[in-house]
Amino acid sequence: MKRDCLAQLRLWKDSRHRKPLILRGARQTGKTHLLREFGAHDYVHSHYFNFEQDSRLASIFHDDLRPERILRDLEIYSRQTINAGEDLVIFDEVQACPPALTALKYFHEQAGGYHVAAAGSLLGVRMAAAPSFPVGKVDFLDLHPMTFFEFLEAVGAAAYRQRLENIDRLQPLPTALHDELVALLRDYHLTGGMPEVVARRAQGADGSVCRSIQRDILDAYMLDFAKHAPATDIPKLSLLWRSLPAQLARENKKFLFSLVKHGARAREYENALTWLENSGLVHRCSLALAPAVPLAATAESSAFKIYALDVGLLGALADTPPTALSGDLSVVASHHGAFAENYAAQQLTALGARSLHYWKSPSGEAEVDFLHPSGPAVLPLEIKAGTNVRSRSLGIYASRFRPPLALRGSLQNLRLDGAVLNVPLYALPALPRLIDLATAQGN
Repeated sequence: MKRDCLAQLRLWKDSRHRKPLILRGARQTGKTHLLREFGAHDYVHSHYFNFEQDSRLASIFHDDLRPERILRDLEIYSRQTINAGEDLVIFDEVQACPPALTALKYFHEQAGGYHVAAAGSLLGVRMAAAPSFPVGKVDFLDLHPMTFFEFLEAVGAAAYRQRLENIDRLQPLPTALHDELVALLRDYHLTGGMPEVVARRAQGADGSVCRSIQRDILDAYMLDFAKHAPATDIPKLSLLWRSLPAQLARENKKFLFSLVKHGARAREYENALTWLENSGLVHRCSLALAPAVPLAATAESSAFKIYALDVGLLGALADTPPTALSGDLSVVASHHGAFAENYAAQQLTALGARSLHYWKSPSGEAEVDFLHPSGPAVLPLEIKAGTNVRSRSLGIYASRFRPPLALRGSLQNLRLDGAVLNVPLYALPALPRLIDLATAQGN
């Protein structure tokens, strides 16, 4: 399946300032497949070394970290010649061999002609980093679950992606296209963006098969808790993770530790929650007290919302019936808005958002789901799960802060209504382009 990150990998390959690359991401987001596909199509040969599958590889990095010696020993061990500039060397599950991470520094300094790409889980790389991480000597690229646009390509609907990416006027799409995109979006809410699930869906698997694969992925994450987390945090991680559906089902989605466990306090669970963030399994959306760049400068650390890395996994975690999201939405009424918001958080993160923020008035009368930095401006983004787009909060925010543009994601068609841009949820991956069009039209 085609991943958008492939274009970024090709830019890395051709860069005059290329450093060894670390491809990071949560487990099972497709890091290994992407690097192997990259090596197969863009290099003469690729050489794949997996430190978890073959524990003996670590011994090659124990004596010293001279790239010349390491490459020679890898050639002998693999019985293949590694050619500078022509071949790709892949170090997979690199967190399992911390000296290999450190060696990337010397590959940059002493063997810049060789193309070396490492893959590792977000959490594993962070844990393995100290104390000799090659700071400033590597390039990073983050891989997320597949976006809705990537999903469209995978299921044979690439023409819809092209149509959305090539919008040049802010006018409604033909009803036939709009309705079909809404149906595809609901399918994505079920399937999500985990590559294995999307691949099976593209092959014709039904919702029950998708749910079964998602539950397997969730089980694998639970095993990771036991494998990597401090023993004292393992029960807390499980409780936090399982509380996500209940947290997001509430109208006020501010994270409450009391929903994790009766009487739970923030200081008891903060380390476990940070662990989930570092592993890439959740995204924290912090309250910003004022819409000013940088948003982190006004963030309130004690008030935040938590979203799952993938809307499909959220559905599996909530035990949502596979047919619910494509049929009678009343079956999942309490979670319908949660899926829409989680979907938005997922797409915004894939667009490059380093952190997510929302706004709430001091009196609590108004709350805007997301704040979206766009150049020097901060634009409010309200998410509606259906076609009812009435929002008192967006009006209060606009009157108080006078943003140049307000954004509303919903199942309504594309349109610019004065200073409010209605973005169909299926078009969120094209948000930067749509904002540019709206800004140009308003000038």
